[in-house]
Amino acid sequence: MTSATETDPAALPDLYRQMRRIRRLEEEIADCVERKEIGGPTHLYIGQEAIAVGVCSTLRRDDLICGGHRSHGHYLAKGGDMRSLAAEIFGRATGCAGGRGGSMHLVAREIGLLGTSALVGGGMGVGVGAALANTLAGLDRVSTIFFGDGAVEEGVFAETLNFAALKRLPVLYICENNLYSSHMPISTRQPVGEIWRHAEPYGIPGIRLDGNDVLAVRAAATVAVARARQGDGPTLLECMTYRWRGHVGPALDLDKGLRTREELDSWIARDPIKRLGITMQDAGVMSSADLRHIDTEVDREVADAIAFARSSPLPDPATLLDGVYR
Repeated sequence: MTSATETDPAALPDLYRQMRRIRRLEEEIADCVERKEIGGPTHLYIGQEAIAVGVCSTLRRDDLICGGHRSHGHYLAKGGDMRSLAAEIFGRATGCAGGRGGSMHLVAREIGLLGTSALVGGGMGVGVGAALANTLAGLDRVSTIFFGDGAVEEGVFAETLNFAALKRLPVLYICENNLYSSHMPISTRQPVGEIWRHAEPYGIPGIRLDGNDVLAVRAAATVAVARARQGDGPTLLECMTYRWRGHVGPALDLDKGLRTREELDSWIARDPIKRLGITMQDAGVMSSADLRHIDTEVDREVADAIAFARSSPLPDPATLLDGVYR
């Protein structure tokens, strides 16, 4: 793991807190799904928190991000309001998309989240288009696109990567390679599983790193953001990680015959939150009591967000067509 001495020690507790916020909210959301309090598909980010937090910790508030169907973590890491996220997942009017988007379709322009989409690779055209617009306007905003390994198989990946490289646009391509696209392992879908190598034909940096090491992610993203902001073009970061829950919903998907308990346990042992906690204690940045205090504060915040979502009203049926292009 990247040494804590290579990162400003003052930043470490917040990295831990942000990962913990994502984890605990999603654990509660999973319980709510099991109790059938939440309808519609819910894709959980548990196990991948270091990527969203590591990358977003290097971005400004006016920088832009796009995500996919598994983007609760991206929303929170970029500064989104937890109450608004919980309410959206519950389909309530107080949600960040007014209860119209649910788990997969989040938007929060106030923090630079242009939107998330259930379309695989759906954020790529939006993110690169926004980067072009900002460049033409003389703005130094960076666009970050989060996507899974399955999105590499969509045509829009090559098309936008080519265009972004050609125009030297300020874009970060963040591939969260969790080894599965829905229920298909990468080995059955791609002849060469090294996604970072897709950068080579376009003459841009491609880097594979440990996506469960928040400090390594943050270090790589810092370099990529600086490169993009000074006009040197895009970077592709392939962050190796693993989703603990199944493709959709709270189940572990061990009954589907595609992944084993041994594989899951091996990745749980690499828990990014626990790893950062140990690193901070070893470096003398925080004690176990300090970590428990953060955990307690996060638990209170999550409980408040869930209570807010439960008590919020459903959207008024009279507003059904509001925002619809007619």
